[in-house]
Amino acid sequence: MIPGSDPTTLDEARARIRELEARLEESEETLAAIRRGDFDAVVVQAPGGGQQVYTLENADRPYRVLIEQIQEGAFTLGADGALLYGNPRVAAMLASVPEQLIGRFLHEFIDAKERPALVRLLEEANRTGAARGEVCLRSAAGSHLPVHVSLSRLQRGDGAALLCGVLTDLTEQRQHLHELAEANAQLKAQGMERERIEEALRQAQKMEAIGQLTGGIAHDFNNLLTIIRSSVDFLRRPSLPEERRLRYMDAVSDTVDRAAKLTGQLLAFARRQALKPETFQVGACLHEVADMLDTITGARIRVVVEVATVECFVRCDRSQFETALVNIAVNARDAMDGEGCLTLRLTGGLPMPGIRGHVGSRKAFAAVSLTDTGTGMPEEYLARIFEPFFTTKAVGKGTGLGLSQVFGFAKQSGGDVDVESTLGHGTTFTLYLPEVEAAAGAAITSPAPVEATHGGGRRILVVEDNIEVGRFATQILEDLGYDPVWAANAEDALERLGADGGGFDAVFSDVVMPGMGGIVLAEKLRDRLPSLPVLLASGYSHVLARDGDHGFELLHKPYSADQLSRVLRRIIGENSASGPTQKVPPS
Repeated sequence: MIPGSDPTTLDEARARIRELEARLEESEETLAAIRRGDFDAVVVQAPGGGQQVYTLENADRPYRVLIEQIQEGAFTLGADGALLYGNPRVAAMLASVPEQLIGRFLHEFIDAKERPALVRLLEEANRTGAARGEVCLRSAAGSHLPVHVSLSRLQRGDGAALLCGVLTDLTEQRQHLHELAEANAQLKAQGMERERIEEALRQAQKMEAIGQLTGGIAHDFNNLLTIIRSSVDFLRRPSLPEERRLRYMDAVSDTVDRAAKLTGQLLAFARRQALKPETFQVGACLHEVADMLDTITGARIRVVVEVATVECFVRCDRSQFETALVNIAVNARDAMDGEGCLTLRLTGGLPMPGIRGHVGSRKAFAAVSLTDTGTGMPEEYLARIFEPFFTTKAVGKGTGLGLSQVFGFAKQSGGDVDVESTLGHGTTFTLYLPEVEAAAGAAITSPAPVEATHGGGRRILVVEDNIEVGRFATQILEDLGYDPVWAANAEDALERLGADGGGFDAVFSDVVMPGMGGIVLAEKLRDRLPSLPVLLASGYSHVLARDGDHGFELLHKPYSADQLSRVLRRIIGENSASGPTQKVPPS
């Protein structure tokens, strides 16, 4: 008992609570009885003395209002599948009135082709208690309406089962799906049209680039051919003085070298140059190049070399590397108008940054930079500086291929080249090449040339499909004192050599030939006759550019008689000194 409380008041409160609980229990029992159909109505004495009448209608009114107002179609099916109830939304879906639906079967409002699906839904709902699916309604007016059907089994007290269902209109959803499909189709069509336009643009750009490239090559080669043709015309004159004859012969030789350099720059830009990689110390090479640049740049340009004390090695074609540095230096000389300072700087162990939108690398790179104190370049030039035949120099002052050779060499060697420039403050070109470990006997100086001597009657098998080049090559070898035999293709060469080499001392073969190429021929001979030296010659081969020289000696076209003699004497001499070699199975 609570202190200070009146016992009488507490008893009255408890009595009141029991009375309310009893009335609540009575109300619940009454409502249950009404719903079971035990009574049609119940009259209850109200607290104020009046009376309240409870019927099934007013007891379930809130639920009926909800069912009548929802925007989903609600219905009830009897055990035989007849409609026992349908709310106004179902009637609207079927273009009918609720009173006309009662007693009719649901399958009457379903397309004939969809009735098996409805039967399956009804069977599943009766068996499992619930089912869901999609069907298409057909109204009395003949219209069609896609709907989603949800069925639930309701077990009554008398043991009979009813099916309660809900219909959801899918028209708007299907319309959205249709619109999405149309939008997707339009996007695909637009994407295909965009790809077509982009491809056409790329083709147009390619054709423009090819036109510029072809025009530049034709211009330069025609200039070179003019010199050669004029010189040859003068050499044919019987009364030409000896001094002028020598001058014209030197002009022809120099012009051929310039033509070979031009094609080499083109191949380097296209990354199709057959490189001869070697491992060398970059710092020592820079000092040698700097000595050569003193002569190229002139006395008024000071060449400074800054090399770290730690040795740095790279593996690439040393000749192409030196050519790239010379090409950059020549551009720097012209930018400084022959007066200023050119700084060659080497930094090892650096990551390569992203350049012109290309991803960089965290591996160690040797960064060789050349910085001049020239006039610099505007921003719009930097984006085109490595394009072939792009030049800011006056006509006749440059071909526009020097920096394209630098770009092609860097890319083919696994690196890249970057440029920074400020108007009035000079330009810096930075060449990035992958750094490698020092190789045993890494080259830091060029090997001494082998002295050319007489062929001594050694037999050389010349393999060349071009008639003019084949005749000229055999004539050169005869003049050098060799005994050449000419085969027009690789298959004929293999037949002449036989199983024992046919008495030949070496094979001199072109790389690009119809049928079996020179590399395949050389590999077959390496397996069959490992002691027979093979010398390859090529002006260009995509196989050599991609995979290297495959371990064979390579002579680049155009070659001179002196070059051919030196290489043949060296490989034949090395073979004679080493004796027969053991055949190594191919890996």
